[in-house]
Amino acid sequence: MKVILLADVKSLGKKDDIVEVKEGYARNFLFTKKLGVPADSKNLNDVKVRKAVEEKQAKARLEEALDMKTKIEGITVTCSIKAGKDGKAFGSVSTKEIAEEAEKQHGIKLDKKKLLLTDPIKALGSYTVPVKLHPEVTAGLKVEVAGE
Repeated sequence: MKVILLADVKSLGKKDDIVEVKEGYARNFLFTKKLGVPADSKNLNDVKVRKAVEEKQAKARLEEALDMKTKIEGITVTCSIKAGKDGKAFGSVSTKEIAEEAEKQHGIKLDKKKLLLTDPIKALGSYTVPVKLHPEVTAGLKVEVAGE
């Protein structure tokens, strides 16, 4: 019996796969636990439509990420930290401060977890911080660290 999987099933297949299983396994396990549906023309069409919608949404998210990338790469965020006379910085600038300053200065809301900064910035100067907007899109945010 052919079955369309509604969820990933270990050792059988992934969601939306069409698999051949014994009728008893399908009726007693897959259908009762809502892990699969019979592979008839209606259900095949539903899967086809759902995949088309998901593909369209994924394309829209990619376009949105590319637009955001152009916005981010066109701005410079200025953060200030306390510094001594010789330019030595006291403290550091973390992703939280960068995200807050980007929203305050330019109105761009960034998630601090999307900023790919391995260590906090502990010196004055200019930096480019990578921002992961989409699995395929990474933007470079210019951050200027100035002393107070």
